[in-house]
Parts: sequence; C-alpha cells; structure tokens
Amino acid sequence: MGENNEEQMLNQRIGGLESFYIKELTQLGNQAVKRGLIGGHGYHEGKYEILCIGQIFLLSPEEALSYLKNLLKQHQT
Repeated sequence: MGENNEEQMLNQRIGGLESFYIKELTQLGNQAVKRGLIGGHGYHEGKYEILCIGQIFLLSPEEALSYLKNLLKQHQT
C-alpha cells in the first residue's frame, strides 16, 4: 500500500471519529440543556465549550463527552 493511500485511510478514520464526536456531543449537550443542567454548548476555537451558570468549560471533545455523560447520569430522572 502506498504512502498516499495510508494517509487517505487515516484521514478518513479521523474524519469519521470527528463526525461521531460532533453527533454524540450535540445530542448529549441538547439533552443537558433541555434538563436545565447547562446553559449551552458548542465548538469554540478547537475546543468544546460548555456553558454553566457563572462558568465556561473549554474541553477536548473526549473530555466534553465524558463530562456530559457523567452529568446526565448523575441527574437521571
């Protein structure tokens, strides 16, 4: 396999992973907003921003995913 093909395959995997994080973070963030757990969320300057009362968290997508999952789990109804 040529170097170009390996690079293309890697870029496709990375793109798929980014797409997964975007979809998952959007769904979890929207759930947290609906439950009143956070005020807002979204990407900001390469990080994932989570807005809470009096606080702003700038996290990596992986950290944000973990944070939102734990937050929703702690406040299950």
